Amino acid sequence: MTRRDQISQSLTHAFSPFVLEVIDESHKHAGHSGVPEGSSETHFKVKIGAEKLSTLSRVQAHRLINDVLKSFFEEGLHALSIEIMVS
Repeated sequence: MTRRDQISQSLTHAFSPFVLEVIDESHKHAGHSGVPEGSSETHFKVKIGAEKLSTLSRVQAHRLINDVLKSFFEEGLHALSIEIMVS
């Protein structure tokens, strides 16, 4: 299973989103400082809409998402861009 699929699965399990898109943007950052050569699936953009996030401030929602994905950062995820969608 790809890291993209694992991230999607983790967010689905945690938030039951009505909208979820996980986009691998790693190719845009190949060769950048802080990204080990030959690594892949390091930069992602997440677009998510979920009832559990709708009552939180943007900062609180981002913190909660980052907490859910903490293990991915420990395993090589370098950057995550988050867009909270509203219904």
